[in-house]
Amino acid sequence: MQQCNAIKSNGQRCQARATMGTEWCWNHNPTTAATRRRNTSRGGRAGGRGRPSTELKELKRQFEEMAQKVLKKKIARADAAVAGQLLAQARMCIRDGLVAREQEDLIQQVEEMRQEIEQERAQRRKYGPYGSGAGA
Repeated sequence: MQQCNAIKSNGQRCQARATMGTEWCWNHNPTTAATRRRNTSRGGRAGGRGRPSTELKELKRQFEEMAQKVLKKKIARADAAVAGQLLAQARMCIRDGLVAREQEDLIQQVEEMRQEIEQERAQRRKYGPYGSGAGA
């Protein structure tokens, strides 16, 4: 396989191997630009997941506040127990939402990989096993 023809921002030639049937690696191929943009736009969601951690901190604060009120006898234990159960259900909803989002992200990634594999297979059928065409 040939080396990618792209020139990196530091002026050096990319050292990666070119994708079969093209002159670029996956990172520099213009046809994969949309997928790369989609993947990088997920960065903020995939990292700390932002809002869910804020929501969990708020739930923790509410649990702690409620515990203090029970200890100071400002609210009845039975009322606090029911509120605690409701807050626990809210926590489970947050967790389930995270799991669903992760599954959706994985499904999308698998579908994108399937499409890339199909493109690779099509290139192999078109250019042969060594990427040089039928007559080489």
